Amino acid sequence: MSVESHGRYASYVIRHKWFVFRAGLKTGAPLWRLVIHDWSKLSLAEWTPYVRSFYRPDIPREAKQAAFDAAWLHHQHRNPHHWQHWLQEDDGALKVLPMPAHFVREMVADWMGAGRAITGKWEVEQWYAENRHKIWLAPETRWYVDELLAFRGSGA
Repeated sequence: MSVESHGRYASYVIRHKWFVFRAGLKTGAPLWRLVIHDWSKLSLAEWTPYVRSFYRPDIPREAKQAAFDAAWLHHQHRNPHHWQHWLQEDDGALKVLPMPAHFVREMVADWMGAGRAITGKWEVEQWYAENRHKIWLAPETRWYVDELLAFRGSGA
């Protein structure tokens, strides 16, 4: 892979971490969580599949999808600020576990930081309104996320 594609991804990770740090100060996320936020992105299990997926358009999607899926699962399992980390499936029944408040604050900061790093804007409320129905949260976690974002969308 080209040095350029790795450099572009490294630049994104640095921007993302910076914006998550700034947003986390506003959401009240613990400082330590903001410092270690997304360290798993630096692991071999995630780095190369993400570079290939996001910065190598010359590689067909089908050729990189399985590695990306494994990297994303690795990321979710090692980062409890992701809501997917709190889904439990046992005996065929899916349970959505409540998230501790400090991880909720980091998750919202992550959404804010990702939006800012990708679009250049702080527009998490609009993103959340459009994606809220796809995010599985325990009721008390949903309430806390809505409070953090002062969500006033229809049905909230």
